[in-house]
Amino acid sequence: MKTSEIKTMNTTALAYLGDAVYEVAIRKFIMETGQRNADRLHQITIQYVRAEGQAKAMKKLVNELTEEEQALARRARNRKITSIPRKMDPFIYKWATAFEAFVGYLFLLEDQERLDWFIDKAIAVINEHGA
Repeated sequence: MKTSEIKTMNTTALAYLGDAVYEVAIRKFIMETGQRNADRLHQITIQYVRAEGQAKAMKKLVNELTEEEQALARRARNRKITSIPRKMDPFIYKWATAFEAFVGYLFLLEDQERLDWFIDKAIAVINEHGA
């Protein structure tokens, strides 16, 4: 896929991919802690993959992104939402969508170093502030 195609891709599609990429990264991170109980693994994972945690991380990290990356995050955050999960704050949902779209964007660009940096920083923010 061409870089130009990735940079103009629908942010909802990027978020769709980013959600899966981030979930796998978090599951790997949690497994590396040595936890082996499946129920406990799931409970720990939830704090990192919840929209609230993703939104906090994105808000905290957005100023560390390049102008181009910020533009993508802004485009994802400002995209019209057609459906929001029940009992979800639309503001949080939009920031979480920006987070996931950014992860999908980095994944498609195959910028593993930047993706690892972002996920590591997000984990640190969530650990510091909770989800």
